[in-house]
Amino acid sequence: MRGLKKQRRIQIILVAFVALGISTALIGYAMRDGINFFRSPSQIVAEPPAPTEVFRIGGLVEEGSLQRGQGETIRFSVTDGGAAVPVTYTGVLPDLFAENQGMVGTGRLIDGVFVAHEILAKHDESYMPREVVDALKEQGVYRHAEGDAPGGT
Repeated sequence: MRGLKKQRRIQIILVAFVALGISTALIGYAMRDGINFFRSPSQIVAEPPAPTEVFRIGGLVEEGSLQRGQGETIRFSVTDGGAAVPVTYTGVLPDLFAENQGMVGTGRLIDGVFVAHEILAKHDESYMPREVVDALKEQGVYRHAEGDAPGGT
């Protein structure tokens, strides 16, 4: 009787570990497309990612680079002060999107051009995404605006 209880406990523990392993693998598999790494323009120029890799780019919209094409296609360059990457986006831009303003885009680098499928702009005068602030600080370009919280938050 005692040996049967011990054997049953061992079986339950083994089944729990197998279930834990399978659930961890399923969660990792489901999240593989949802993880987008952030890169600054300088990092992209130094080490271009594969055309199949989806990632986020952030920086300032370069002054004088904003071009509206036919339809909803927009072209501009994003910079961190050290390098600039050309961007194309088809869709409606956020209301606060403008030259010399912070932005973050999600997409792929194809033939040296970042093809964005999502563009985010800063939402008020005191916010810029932390990754963008860090990249701009690395290049020595970031300046605090009045009332701006240090660190971008």
